[in-house]
Amino acid sequence: MGKAIFLNLPVADVAAATAFYAAIGFERNAMFSNEQGSAMAWSDTISVMLLDRAFYATFTSKQIIDAKTTSGVLLALSFDSQAEVDAITEAALAAGGRELHDPEDMGFMYSRAFEDLDGHGWGPFFMDMAAAAATMGGAQPN
Repeated sequence: MGKAIFLNLPVADVAAATAFYAAIGFERNAMFSNEQGSAMAWSDTISVMLLDRAFYATFTSKQIIDAKTTSGVLLALSFDSQAEVDAITEAALAAGGRELHDPEDMGFMYSRAFEDLDGHGWGPFFMDMAAAAATMGGAQPN
């Protein structure tokens, strides 16, 4: 296995969280899913592990935050267009998520923000790298 990222999120209801993430384009990996958690793939190298809060607690001695009232992490996903940013945000809202702020268009970057059923915040965005380089006064990255 090459380098990969697995984000572990505590959830109140694994089935409901699984349905939410499936509705916004993640794919469930049955090999690593059961009643305690669902492995939801975003890409070949990025997965979100939706873990029942009691099961999540077996991995840490720290108090588990309530993401509806406490921010522990902000997660961003890049997209190839503003339309894709809008599509995932609209899918999240239709699946029971909550929009966190109005769309933000900075010219070179467009973003929205939503939270899932458990309050975990996601910030889908599109960035035009050539426009960003021109705006920021730097060379475009390789």
